[in-house]
Amino acid sequence: MSFAFTEDQQLLVDSAEKYLQAEYTFDARGKTLSSDEGWSRDSWAAFAEMGWLALPIPEEYGGLGGSTVDMAALLEQMGKVLVVEPVIATLVLGAEAVALAGSEAQKTEILGAVAEGGMTLALGHGEPGVRDDLAHVTTTATQDGDGWRLSGHKAVVHHAATADRIIVSARVSGDPASREGIGLFMISPGAEGVELRSYPTMDGLQAADVILDNVSVSAADVLGDPSDALEAIEAVVDRARVLLAAEACGAMDSAVRLTTEYLKTREQFGVPLSSFQVLQHRAVDMLSATTFARALTYRSAGGIDSSTTRAERAKAASAAKAEIGKAGKLVGQESIQLHGGMGMSAEMAIGHYFKRLTMIDVMFGNQHYHLRRFAKAA
Repeated sequence: MSFAFTEDQQLLVDSAEKYLQAEYTFDARGKTLSSDEGWSRDSWAAFAEMGWLALPIPEEYGGLGGSTVDMAALLEQMGKVLVVEPVIATLVLGAEAVALAGSEAQKTEILGAVAEGGMTLALGHGEPGVRDDLAHVTTTATQDGDGWRLSGHKAVVHHAATADRIIVSARVSGDPASREGIGLFMISPGAEGVELRSYPTMDGLQAADVILDNVSVSAADVLGDPSDALEAIEAVVDRARVLLAAEACGAMDSAVRLTTEYLKTREQFGVPLSSFQVLQHRAVDMLSATTFARALTYRSAGGIDSSTTRAERAKAASAAKAEIGKAGKLVGQESIQLHGGMGMSAEMAIGHYFKRLTMIDVMFGNQHYHLRRFAKAA
C-alpha cells in the first residue's frame, strides 16, 4: 500500500516535526509529567497559535475543517515525542462529540473556544466492568423539570480533572445493553455531586474515575437528542481508534530509531551490537512492521472520511487498530529486549514508548477484539 501527502499536509508535517523535535524534548516532557496538571498550558497555547487545535474544527465554527488524514499526520508527529497534552481527549473525543451531536448554539460556543485554545474537554463513556461494548451504559439520567439528574460511574476518563467540561453518556431509558435510550450530557468537574478519583495511567498520563451522584444538568447542556446518541458515540470512538493508531505509528518510528542508534553505539566483544546479523534482522522486522502499520493507518483514515455506512467505518477503524496492536507489541517488546536491562530504566526514553504503545493497544478495544470486529463487518 502506498500513500503520499498533499502539499498542505506535507507542510503541516514539516512544521509540526520541526517544532516538536526542537521544543518537546524527553527531559522537558518529564518535567511536564511531574507538574500538578500533568501537561503544559504553555504548550497548549503554542499548539493553538500554530493552528493545530483548529485543525479538526469545521470552518463555520472557527476551525480549519481538516480531515481525518490531516489529523493523523499531526498525531503521528506528536506520537514521535509522546505529547502528553489532552489532544485526543479534547480534539478527537470531546470536540468530535459536540460536532456530531451538539446543537448549533453548542457548536458555536464550544468548538470556537476549543479552536482558540480556550477550552479543554474530556469524554466519559466507559464504565467499570464493561470492556468494549459501547452500548452498555448503566449511568442513568432522570428527567428533572426541564433538566436532568445523572448518577453513575465513568472509568478511566483521560484529563477529566483539568477539563473545562466533561461530556458523559447516560441512559434515559432501556436496559443496560440497549442501543436506544443513551444521551450525552455536559458537566463541570467541580459541579455538585461530581467526585473525581484521579490517578496516573501506566504511560504517565492523567485520568480519573468520575462518580456522579444526582448531578444536575440543564437542558442547555444536553447534546442533541438525549435518547439517541449511540451512533454519534460510535462514530467518535471509531475515528479516535484510527487517530490513536496514527499516534502509535509515530511512537513506533521513534522506538525503531532509538533502538537502531543504541545498537550502533553499544559494544559487545569489542564490536557494535549492530554488527551481529541476528540483531540486524530483528531491527528490520521492527521497521517492516512500522511501515506496514503506517500505510494501513492512513488508508483507514481515508476510509473513515469516505465511509457511508457504519460497517464501512467499523472495518476501517478495526483494521488499523488490530494492526497497530500487533505491530506495537512487536516493536515495543523488541525495543526493550534489544536495549537489555537499560530499556527498563525510567531514565531511558524507550521504556516510555513501550508503555504508550501498550496503552494505545488496550484503549477502545485491543488487537484481538478488533480482529473479531473486522471479521463481522466484512
